[in-house]
Amino acid sequence: MSVRQTPLTCHGHTRPVVQLAFSKITESGYFVISACKNGKPMLRQGDTGDWIGTFEGHKGAVWGVALNEDGSKAATGAADFSAKIWDAVGGTEVHSFQHNHIVKSVNFSPNGNCLVTGSNEKLIRIFDLERPDAEPLKLSGHESNLRHCLFYGDKCIVSCSDDKTLRIWDVTSGQEVRRIDFPSVVSDIEVVHESRTLTMTYGSHVAFWNLDNLSAIKEFEVPTQVHSASLKPDQSIFVCGGEDFKIYKYNFETGTEIDAFKGHFGPVHCVRFSPDAELYASGSEDGTLRLWQTNVGKNYGLWKCVQGTQENGKGMDIAGEP
Repeated sequence: MSVRQTPLTCHGHTRPVVQLAFSKITESGYFVISACKNGKPMLRQGDTGDWIGTFEGHKGAVWGVALNEDGSKAATGAADFSAKIWDAVGGTEVHSFQHNHIVKSVNFSPNGNCLVTGSNEKLIRIFDLERPDAEPLKLSGHESNLRHCLFYGDKCIVSCSDDKTLRIWDVTSGQEVRRIDFPSVVSDIEVVHESRTLTMTYGSHVAFWNLDNLSAIKEFEVPTQVHSASLKPDQSIFVCGGEDFKIYKYNFETGTEIDAFKGHFGPVHCVRFSPDAELYASGSEDGTLRLWQTNVGKNYGLWKCVQGTQENGKGMDIAGEP
């Protein structure tokens, strides 16, 4: 008997979920943080979706979120012109970095010592978290609002903007070292550190680049305007989502569509694999975060299979903040 995909639906957000990020695997499992336009990002247990806490303090929509590798600190960027660092264990605000416009993206360096932010000022800022009151390094060159900026290694940053460019920056020199122009806005970027691969989406395309020599590896067209994609670290499959509400799963080698899952009731804004790649999470305009099993039918987290059928054949709802 076949087993169908039954996502875990995580409730609690009251407005669209626009970004999400996982921690690495820690002694306490792994965690996922989600950004929401209601200004209240949430932290959850990554494998079950169980709500852990809500970070209270922003005065506007939260657009960007990140967790450091061990899940002890969270970062958020918001429409209140600030980026904040949080103690992810206690939920308290550690530091707030003031900007002059909406902060769209936040990301920790792999060693956890720096935070990079991208804002509607067209600027990238790099903050030294060991000296949080020091002036940040500013990287300028983009000609429109930043979408995303990510570390790869501790000394390089990749960014994308509404100016339809992807740019590579050297942190030590503070200089742009490569600019790549696209026919439409690059809507999402993901760095797969294990394989040093850059995943990006633009228009209806999902592209993969080698970060060592910035050469194109593969590019595929999908049936919708795509907003986000994530590559499984072993490079066997990738998932993506966009305007048509569906989550697509593809064979990375051939570009063959494996599955297309319905579940969300609005465009999909973000999708990411968990650190163990046993699931992937998606966030949508419908205000939910959903967790999807990579290998459908495997006993994992809250998914329990009995005699070839999944116990929760209609899907599971996970409550948000009580």
